[in-house]
Amino acid sequence: MDITKLLKAGESETVEFKAGFNKEAIISLVAFANTKGGKVIVGVDSKGRVCGVEVSPETMQRHLNDIKVATYPQIMSNVDEHEIDGKTVLVFEISEYPVKPVSFKNRYYKRVKNSNHLLSPDEIVDLQQQSLSVSYDACPLKENLSSLDNALLERFIEATNSGGRINLQDDLLTNLTKLKLVQAGKPTLAAMLLFGNHGYSIHIGRFKSEDTIIDDLLIKDPLLVALDETMVFIKKHISLSYRFDGSLKRKEKWQYPLEAIRELLLNSVVHRDYKHSSDIVIKIFDDRIVFTNPGRIYGNLTIEDLERNDYVSSIRNKLLAESFYLMGDIEKYGTGFIRIRKMLTDYPGVSCSITETGDFFKVEMRHTPTKTPTKTPIKAEDQDVYLTGLEDKIFKQIQADNRTTFENIATNLSISRNTVIEYVNKLKSKGVLKRAGSRRAGHWEIISPS
Repeated sequence: MDITKLLKAGESETVEFKAGFNKEAIISLVAFANTKGGKVIVGVDSKGRVCGVEVSPETMQRHLNDIKVATYPQIMSNVDEHEIDGKTVLVFEISEYPVKPVSFKNRYYKRVKNSNHLLSPDEIVDLQQQSLSVSYDACPLKENLSSLDNALLERFIEATNSGGRINLQDDLLTNLTKLKLVQAGKPTLAAMLLFGNHGYSIHIGRFKSEDTIIDDLLIKDPLLVALDETMVFIKKHISLSYRFDGSLKRKEKWQYPLEAIRELLLNSVVHRDYKHSSDIVIKIFDDRIVFTNPGRIYGNLTIEDLERNDYVSSIRNKLLAESFYLMGDIEKYGTGFIRIRKMLTDYPGVSCSITETGDFFKVEMRHTPTKTPTKTPIKAEDQDVYLTGLEDKIFKQIQADNRTTFENIATNLSISRNTVIEYVNKLKSKGVLKRAGSRRAGHWEIISPS
């Protein structure tokens, strides 16, 4: 062990300096045991200057006993004696403890960067579940199996069998028990989330600005239905770009890769903390879509870990993750953000960022157009033209019938005639549509590159 190198590097997530051995030194060892392990160097002040300690034959054993008496479960630290410039320092080292959380006189701590922090009650529960390999969504509920939607159960079994990762041939109850979605004849929280009335919500909205909302929806359905409903809302409110290839055919490209959006949505429902009653919140703006879900990153993962391609995932809700994996919605455990980054390689104008705010985990996907949409007729090949959801619907109506009227479009889409006129003018200004002939006897023409 190179003590000089440790002193030079300073205090960190795994190193703490103490001028003398006291309760704060034990608290640091507890915080290390609950996090990634670490070293407490006694005889060094907070600035890394060696002050030394007096050591007798009984000193180290007494300190080790103090650690055992003050901690639960009792932790055993290694201790080594070192001499620096004629002064004695003691290095107490502890590994991450297998049974967590460890307490110091009934108080629980974790290590964050170079300081110790009290664990919240939720973090204490999370550590207990991790050390016991218990998943929160595996908790059996008081509801009866009759509260589960049979049609969704059949859909789940069919999707699971067609996914090819497992073959469920037994009766429904046996299958659900095998998958641990039912325990002792009672549905688990995971089962209720997937197939029942669970009481949790996804709140999604379309915003023009932070305080101006255009449309919103509160989704409380079982997750198997809620995911599809959420994707429908998102597709309604994000843009499509079109590329014309010289014919009336067009190539469509969404503002964001839909596979990445669905991956973020799955991440929200699988990894959210269901001990919190707060909703998953999704906000769609002109240039970004933001997912916010209750619960910080689970386990010892950090944002920096998730930004690398070699991170090992910690799963808060194992039964949900397993269920979506068996249905083929999750390709492989712990690869979500790796896959999203790969999807974005075909979207040079789209970026993805991760943050934590309070007890919430937030992911923002931002769109910065690489080309400014034209407001004059298209003359260049492969020009991107961005259409909103309503523009796209009107565009398709005209494609289907180039002699349709404003009144017909308004009736078909349940909107006003003035709204149709407004959006048709937008399509004309974007250079994808023009009128040929008179107002009564003419028709619409889809513009393609010359």
